[in-house]
Amino acid sequence: MDLNALRVFAAVVEAHSFSQAARRLGMPISTVSRKIAELEKQLAVRLLERSTRQLRLTDAGRNVLQHAQRCADISDAVEQTVSKQLAETKGTVRLSAPPSIADTVLAPLATEFQREHPEVRILVLVTERFVDPIAEGLDLVFRVGPLDDSSLVARPVMRYRHQLLASPDYLAGHPSPNKPADLTRHRLLAFSFWTPRFTWNLSRGQRSETVSFQPHLAMNDYLGLATALTSAAGIGEMPPIVRPDLIQSGALIEVMPDWNFPVVDVSIVHLGNRYMPKPVRLFKDFASTMAPKLFDELPN
Repeated sequence: MDLNALRVFAAVVEAHSFSQAARRLGMPISTVSRKIAELEKQLAVRLLERSTRQLRLTDAGRNVLQHAQRCADISDAVEQTVSKQLAETKGTVRLSAPPSIADTVLAPLATEFQREHPEVRILVLVTERFVDPIAEGLDLVFRVGPLDDSSLVARPVMRYRHQLLASPDYLAGHPSPNKPADLTRHRLLAFSFWTPRFTWNLSRGQRSETVSFQPHLAMNDYLGLATALTSAAGIGEMPPIVRPDLIQSGALIEVMPDWNFPVVDVSIVHLGNRYMPKPVRLFKDFASTMAPKLFDELPN
């Protein structure tokens, strides 16, 4: 059964005219006539008696009309439901992000996005490990650093370099380092977990040096390291997007600003061969536009 033919039949009866029904449905009158003829042939009954002046329903046509009108009502309701859902943008976005960007990047992005799209739910997995989007059911992954998996597509959203920081109190009691080798005479703090030896790669112009050391304090949480640094625990490496207020207020000072860490990219990563639902696509575009605006200036 061609349900669209039933809808056309109901429109013809309501309009009392093939031509008027064609205008209301936005289709050629020849298509309207063909649909009615095909429906009558399929049902093996005459539905309409046609004359030059009017249309008249047959007895069979009156019985079929009830079902045809119900079919038209259902079709209209389905179209309205889909249109409303597309307009409201409902759904769920599942994300993953490292701890370093969860507080100052992802949280404000999610909050602002939901102001524009209040019917979208956002679920966030905060973890430092590399996640598999398929195995863990993730739509988007925020990743810091290079992308190794060729099946994934990455869109860079921010670029910055880490900084060596210390508190004024610590530097007041210790000689300030002038070159990377001087750092080994200081208490050094590092982002790591159960790593007995750690390495920093620093460069100034064309010159590069590597510092290997055993951290006095190692922690896989930059917020915790920031607290330790402000307590004069030593010199440590921090991304500029974690507690930028500490540098702005002078609670932390950059050490050896001429020696720089490599620049890293923050990217939004997703599978390249998977259909992207509207809420996910909108969030990806929103984050790509808004993330760089969260900070006045980032060192790079």
